[in-house]
Amino acid sequence: MLKVKLARFGKKNQPHFRIVVNEARDKRDGSYVALLGHYIPSSVPKVLEIKLAEYKEWLAKGAQPTETVASLVKKFESGNPFPERKPQLSKKAKAKQAEAKEAAAAPQAEEVAPEAPTEA
Repeated sequence: MLKVKLARFGKKNQPHFRIVVNEARDKRDGSYVALLGHYIPSSVPKVLEIKLAEYKEWLAKGAQPTETVASLVKKFESGNPFPERKPQLSKKAKAKQAEAKEAAAAPQAEEVAPEAPTEA
């Protein structure tokens, strides 16, 4: 049975995947029948290129995509596979902001409630 799957290439901690058609029992990085595209998750921005026409031809011939490849193809077909995210603060930075807000709110609370004079 043929599978459409990812074959890993690239250096240590710098993966580069080829989207290939391969026999299901063959080695992950062994020889393959057809090359359909590539995926580079470690680059900024991420790179995803798939030859959709060839991919659909192989599906028509009976090749089964893996879950990962199926999700990547779905993202690729959407037109914007990896939308840019707004940068978010780290946990430490959020904690500092919360402390700063509490410190700013604390003196205001003291000013609102003046002390009552005591009668002697």
